[in-house]
Amino acid sequence: MDTKAIHSSVLGKERSDLWYRTSEGAPRGFIQSHGLEEVWFHTGTACNLACPFCLEGSKPGDDRLQLARFDDVKPFIDEAVALGVRQFSFTGGEPFINKDIVRILDTALQHRPCLVLTNATDPLSKRFNQLKPLLKQPHPLHFRVSLDHFDAIRHDKGRGQGMFARALQGMRGLYEMGFSLSVANQLIPDMDAVEVASRFSEVFLSAGLPGDLPRIEFPEFHSPAAEVSVPQITMHCMTAYQTEKTRKQFMCAFSRMVVKINGRMQVYACTLVDDDPDYALAETLAGSLQVPVSMKHHRCYSCFRFGASCSELK
Repeated sequence: MDTKAIHSSVLGKERSDLWYRTSEGAPRGFIQSHGLEEVWFHTGTACNLACPFCLEGSKPGDDRLQLARFDDVKPFIDEAVALGVRQFSFTGGEPFINKDIVRILDTALQHRPCLVLTNATDPLSKRFNQLKPLLKQPHPLHFRVSLDHFDAIRHDKGRGQGMFARALQGMRGLYEMGFSLSVANQLIPDMDAVEVASRFSEVFLSAGLPGDLPRIEFPEFHSPAAEVSVPQITMHCMTAYQTEKTRKQFMCAFSRMVVKINGRMQVYACTLVDDDPDYALAETLAGSLQVPVSMKHHRCYSCFRFGASCSELK
């Protein structure tokens, strides 16, 4: 069965021609899933902040992606466990805007380790008393906090005055409770990587945190639905510049993201393509794994060229 037939049989719908071929007519590069190791849940694009650079376009009250409730998420937790998932991960928006997030985590942690992405400001801090009991669950809960820059002024320029200090306060609160932490920051291209690491380490230590907290750096992904010109990834590119081993390291080879959009739960290829309906693969995780994933999204080039990944699985 060819690629186009697979899509039609799984979803009963056709995708745009650009899913299959580049604008110049060359066969598009694809990634085939080899299993399900990580399932991401998008808790909704509502956020307490309105960062102009947000790759999800999140802001207060935003509902581009709707708030996923416990009853929405629970069937996918059960299905993922049956499929052998290794970890559940949660992103937003700000996940702690979602009133069901602690209940969702409580259930997920009974089965697998969990990762939550957060800005670690007021929505999180207000939940501290609810989070502490989660330490008793059989699997660990890890938090990745967004710190855009090691300089408070640079961070607050995009997130609002005082947000740098509040994020560090939230991180310290989590650390003192016993949770593990990592940090996500935007790539700082005009500075040596060793110097960047040193400056972040100074910030962590001054906040009463370990100086060697893991960090993930992200390149520019641009805002949702942005039209960005990048080299198009062909079938030839995937074999000439990638190997079977490196293709398996693409997130879409082992991961899926579940979102609520237009009142329906859908499974998307990864965390970075929810602005393109072509990437809504199926309504079940098992169904989504049957669909080869096109490399047509401009964010796919960051994965192809730089090895970018939202995952912390090892």
